[in-house]
Amino acid sequence: MGNIEINALKGINLEITEGEFVSIAGPSGSGKTTLMNILGLIDKYSRGYLEISNQEIKNQNRRELARLRREYIGFVFQSFNLLPVLNVFENVELPLVIAKKGGTKAERRDRVNYLLEEVGLSKRKNHIPAELSGGEQQRVAIARALVTAPKIVIADEPTANLDSGTGEKVLNLMQSLNREEKTTFIFSTHNPEIWELANHVIFLHDGIIKSEKRK
Repeated sequence: MGNIEINALKGINLEITEGEFVSIAGPSGSGKTTLMNILGLIDKYSRGYLEISNQEIKNQNRRELARLRREYIGFVFQSFNLLPVLNVFENVELPLVIAKKGGTKAERRDRVNYLLEEVGLSKRKNHIPAELSGGEQQRVAIARALVTAPKIVIADEPTANLDSGTGEKVLNLMQSLNREEKTTFIFSTHNPEIWELANHVIFLHDGIIKSEKRK
């Protein structure tokens, strides 16, 4: 900021293993979103290294980073980021179309319908986002993140815009899909009741890891 250098993260050293359900916890301003964006290959780090599935991420250009995101990572954003002109089915199917994955049109349809059933929205698939509640939109975002069968799903404050009851249901759904799909989930939160649902909790404060525990 101007002449002031801000170190959002300092000396971060962590390992996340395949299939874990991970919470990155800490107060606002602790560096959670920056860490999530680095793990998701959205932001670049200035020092150190990052390795995903035994592949070091270093000096890749934008095209290569986009390929890695398509192959390995699904995102659930705080603001959902659903396309307002597409219905639920089309929003979930879109990553398959962009990545040219999922096989035939019928195979893509089966995959989308399966995930909409898993998130309890099979009867809402023809509705547009404006016709859904916040919790329903979040479930669409989760289905969209999973549709390409990514190895990793990153969710930045996935319950921030939801009431406590709906937020708990969303986290329980993520846990269920983590078990069934064997996908690594990494989500950030500042809520102690939510981070305790994880089996691997990383506590950030002022850009450093204050503590880390596995259950």
